[in-house]
Amino acid sequence: MKKKIYVLFALLGILSIESCTNLEEVVLDESFTSNLSEKQAADGIMAPVYARLPDIFTHTNYFAIQEISTDEAILPYRGGTDWGDNGIYLALHAHTQTSTDPNLRNTWNLILQGMSRSITAINTLPSSKDPIAKTYLAEARGMRAYYSMLTLDLFGLVFVKNDIGETSSILRGDKAVEYIKSELLAVEPNLETTVGPGRLTKGAVWGLLARLYLNAAVYRDPYATATTFKNEDLDKVIEYTDKIIASGQYQLSRDYFSIFNSDNHTNKELIFAVDQRAELNGHNRLAYFSLSGDQFPLPAYPNANGTDGPGITSDYYRTWVNAYAPQDPTVDPRFYKQNLSIYSNPADSCVAAENFNINRGILRGQQYGLIRKNGVFVKCADGKMKVGKLFYDTRNKPTLAVDFTEKIDYSVEGSNYNTGYRVEKYEFSKKSVSGRNFGEADIVILRLADIYLMRAEAKLRKSNDIASALADVNTVRASRTASTPAPALTAMSLDILYRERGFEFYWEMLRRTDMIRFGKFEDKWTEKTNTDKNKRIFPIPQTAIDGASNIPGYLVQNAGY
Repeated sequence: MKKKIYVLFALLGILSIESCTNLEEVVLDESFTSNLSEKQAADGIMAPVYARLPDIFTHTNYFAIQEISTDEAILPYRGGTDWGDNGIYLALHAHTQTSTDPNLRNTWNLILQGMSRSITAINTLPSSKDPIAKTYLAEARGMRAYYSMLTLDLFGLVFVKNDIGETSSILRGDKAVEYIKSELLAVEPNLETTVGPGRLTKGAVWGLLARLYLNAAVYRDPYATATTFKNEDLDKVIEYTDKIIASGQYQLSRDYFSIFNSDNHTNKELIFAVDQRAELNGHNRLAYFSLSGDQFPLPAYPNANGTDGPGITSDYYRTWVNAYAPQDPTVDPRFYKQNLSIYSNPADSCVAAENFNINRGILRGQQYGLIRKNGVFVKCADGKMKVGKLFYDTRNKPTLAVDFTEKIDYSVEGSNYNTGYRVEKYEFSKKSVSGRNFGEADIVILRLADIYLMRAEAKLRKSNDIASALADVNTVRASRTASTPAPALTAMSLDILYRERGFEFYWEMLRRTDMIRFGKFEDKWTEKTNTDKNKRIFPIPQTAIDGASNIPGYLVQNAGY
């Protein structure tokens, strides 16, 4: 009698599932795999465990949830119509989102699909005869814990399920924290150390444990008026961050923006990331999302442009201005990197195609770039690419300059196509023929700078160890020696550290979690005046509530929705 195996093979295509709470997978007959070696079969079982990460980390899923809901990013109706989407981005920023928000639903479904595929691998890998199966089993179980961290952080709950055929139990608060902790600790001994950053490693688990312990006080009581951090949790943050730093396996990058380049898979600062190397057909959305529709980063592709998505809020921009006044924020190399010389020398209006690279970081004011007319780029007499002032030709507004303003809000003036300073942190992939696909940059989940800053925070919160915290922060600041590093700080406090995390990790999908932990999420900014603490976690999608309605009391909507 042929046995059945629960597996999704990358070689055969990934089967999508829609079940939200039962986490069911399709059962495939082993005859599909009879011609594969044990190693190939194990690879095929493992690949789907990671396969949903690029989808989770798209611009309208996890990014929108973690950034547009904060004081860092805002996405108004561009020109009164574009990015309308029935007001979901306006609501997300103003904390008036509902359980029918499609971005929340999509993120929920994708995370649970990743969890489901992890369970499939956990149930299947023990029968594999290949030696790699032991490591893969640890990775699959660790990834289930990582997906559980995401649901706990976003929706305040964790699904626990060990077999495809059973109904998940639901954990919240301290039980959820303890479950994730126990899972990560259980798998750490069997993980590799040098296969990252696209796979779960010992270093990645240490980093996730540090992140879990640092946020544990919030996760145990997400609606608390005042968050109480336990010293034993903070000791664990210090322990695991110490292990990562002492390992010598990771290095702070000299060039800040190289962390987000298309070839960043080998960057030593990365600890855990979404593997998006070219052969994996990753996406380019974090690079094009904020750019103007008349910014074209690739001389070879006249259809690869931006989409006039979110800009940074004036509130967030002012944190840079206030920190460095009377100097411009560009004294900090994390703020901006000029690649086009025309910005400082207007005569440099002809650039060889192979040398053309758009600027990085926070883009302000009049933008310059490739001039496109009638679908083709204009060239200089010597054959080089013509570079000049940009206007909104693609929006049929040829007199509106691509001149990014600080003001951005929901008013008519504040929601025009050119409003808001933009962010180009991830490099626009040289192979992104559409502007949307073939992004090669690995998307950062954990990197070494976060390890230093988590350790600094734990020391501040535990014993107000200002000297050690200041040393950790300045270590990160001083490391960016490819240009002049940011000046060393001379004082340290939780407020300064919070500001520093905003400078170091902007656009990296950490802001919402940071704001909640630092007690800033009920503050007012831009168009957001809602101070309801229930908005710290998101509503469970209505589709999930409806799908579980056959089990009375099983899936209860979060408070305030």
